[in-house]
Amino acid sequence: VWDPCTIYCSDTEDSEDWREHNRKKCYGCDLCGKRFSNRAHLKIHTRIHKGEKPFECDFCGKQFSKRTNLYNHVRIHTGEKCFGCDVCGKRFPHLKRHKRIHTGEKPFGCDVCGKRFSRQSNLKVHTTIHTEKKPYGCDVCGQKFNQRVSLSTHMRSHTGEKAFGCDVCGKRFTQRSNHSRHMKGHTGEKPFSCDVCEKGFCHKSELNQHMRIHTGEKPFSCDVCEKGFYQKSLLNQHMIIHTGEKPYGCDVCSQKFNRKSNLSKHMRIHTGEKPYGCDVCCQKFNQKAGLSKHMNSHTGEKPVGCDVYGETSEPKTSLLHMMSHTGDKPFGCDVCGQKFTRKTNLSVHSRTHTGEKPFTCDCCGKRFSTRSHLKGHMSNHKGEKLFDCDFCGKEFGRKSDLNRHMRIHTGEKPYGCDVCGKQFITRAHLKKHANVHTGEKPFGCDVCGKRFSSRTHLKKHASVHTGEKPHGCDEELWESLEEKQETDITNSL
Repeated sequence: VWDPCTIYCSDTEDSEDWREHNRKKCYGCDLCGKRFSNRAHLKIHTRIHKGEKPFECDFCGKQFSKRTNLYNHVRIHTGEKCFGCDVCGKRFPHLKRHKRIHTGEKPFGCDVCGKRFSRQSNLKVHTTIHTEKKPYGCDVCGQKFNQRVSLSTHMRSHTGEKAFGCDVCGKRFTQRSNHSRHMKGHTGEKPFSCDVCEKGFCHKSELNQHMRIHTGEKPFSCDVCEKGFYQKSLLNQHMIIHTGEKPYGCDVCSQKFNRKSNLSKHMRIHTGEKPYGCDVCCQKFNQKAGLSKHMNSHTGEKPVGCDVYGETSEPKTSLLHMMSHTGDKPFGCDVCGQKFTRKTNLSVHSRTHTGEKPFTCDCCGKRFSTRSHLKGHMSNHKGEKLFDCDFCGKEFGRKSDLNRHMRIHTGEKPYGCDVCGKQFITRAHLKKHANVHTGEKPFGCDVCGKRFSSRTHLKKHASVHTGEKPHGCDEELWESLEEKQETDITNSL
C-alpha cells in the first residue's frame, strides 16, 4: 500500500537537519512524526493522512486540502497570471515550480530508484511504476492507467471530444500537450536546440529523439526482422510491412493505405486541396515537394548540371547522379561484396541473402522482397496491362517488363560478359551465361540428379521424364537461342 509519508516526509529522525529543523516545533504528527510550529499547521497536515479535502473549486469541482492550493488552482480557470519570472519574463499563476526549470532543482526523490523530480505530483505518479498499480480502468475497452487524468485523456478517444482548440487556425486537439506543441508552430518558438547540428525543436522530447540520429541509438527493434528504430512510431509503421495491414481506406475510391499521412495526401486528389502556398506569387500546391521545387524559380537556385552529359538534376540528388558516372559506390554488402550508391539499395539487396520478403499480396498470399515487385504482381490480379509495345502491340503490367521486351525489337544488349565480351538483353541472361565460364551448374533434376547451368535447360530436361512439350513465348525463344550459342561456346572450349 502506498504510504504518503514516503513522499511528504522525506527526512528521517536520524538526520541532523531534521533535529535542527524541528527544535522550535512543538506539535508533532502521530502518524509520520513530522513537526510544526503551531497547531493550525498540524491540523492542515493531518488532512493528508485522512484524505480530507474541504476546499472545492466552483468551476470544475476539484477538491483541495489547503485553501491556498484552491486559490492557486482557480487562477487556471480565470487566466490570472500574477507572478513574472525574472529569468525568461514569462508569467504564471504560481512561480515557485517554474523557477526550478532555470535552477535545475529537483527536491523530490524516489526512495526505490533515486530518480529525482521537480514536482511532488510527478514523483507520486513515478512511484506507481515500482508498485505497478493502475487503479483507473476504462469502462469501454478495459485499459488501465496509473493516473485519473490519463484515463480522462484516454476516454476522449472513445467520445471523440477535442477539448483544446487553437485560437489561430481553429484546429482542435484531445490533449493539452498536443495543443501546446501545435501553438509553437504558429509562434515559431523552438527553445530546445541540438548541440551537434543546431536544429531547433519545440519540445525537449523531440530533441531527445533527434539526438538518437547523431548517437546512432535505436532502442526500438522489430521482433520479426530485428531492424532497429530510434522512434516507437517508426517501429509501428514498419510492423505494417510484415502484417500487410492497410487500415486507412479512402471513402471515395476505396483505395487503402498503411499510413494515415498517405491517406491524407491521397484525399487531396479528390478534394482539390492545395495547402502549400508560395509566399511570393501565391501559387498553391498539394505536395510540399512541389512547393520546394517551385521556390527555385524565385530564389534563382538552378538545378545542378552534369559535367558528363549536360543533364540537370535537383541539388539534393545531384551527388547521386554524378555517382552514376564516377562509379562511386560507398555502400558494400558484407556477404557478397556487391556495392551500391544508396543505402536503401543495399538494404533491398541484403534480402536476397536473408530471404526476407516483407511485402505480402492480399489476394494470394505470395510474398515479395520489394514493394515494386508486389505492385507489379498485383496488376496480374487486377488484369491491368497499362504499357503497350509500339512495335507488336503486346501489353505489359509493368513498365520495366515493357522496357525489357523492347530490346527484342531494338536489338539492344546492355549487359556484357567480362570474359568473352558477349552481350545480353537482361542481367539475368548474363548471370546465366557466366556459369559457362565458371562451370557452375546450380540447377539439379529431382528425378535423376543431372545438373544444369540454367533453369531453362533443367526445365527442358524435365520434359524427358514428364513427356511434356511446352510452347515458349518470344522472350523464351531469344533465351533458347542465346543458350544454344552458349552451348556451342562450351563445346569449342
